[in-house]
Amino acid sequence: MFKRQVQSISDLLQQVLRNEGLEMPLQQKRLVDSWETVAGPVIAKYTKNKFIKNQTLFIQLVNPALRQDLSMQKTDLMNRLNAVVGAKVIYDIKFY
Repeated sequence: MFKRQVQSISDLLQQVLRNEGLEMPLQQKRLVDSWETVAGPVIAKYTKNKFIKNQTLFIQLVNPALRQDLSMQKTDLMNRLNAVVGAKVIYDIKFY
């Protein structure tokens, strides 16, 4: 008899994504999509644009007071967003 290397489908999919260079873009998309869940629906209502550039999450807010409030919670928000994705995707958050 011969031994087979048995792998789960999730492990194989993860390996294919990594080999094709698609793992990080997928994680970035998940992180941006999780903003409403992490920040909450009230804060998400005042959010316009969200994108990641150079491992920094940029978030456009329509309320200046909220911008100041969230700036003070930046580290906590960053840790919670990275935890949702399960990887260190962003290292900073900029509110504009």
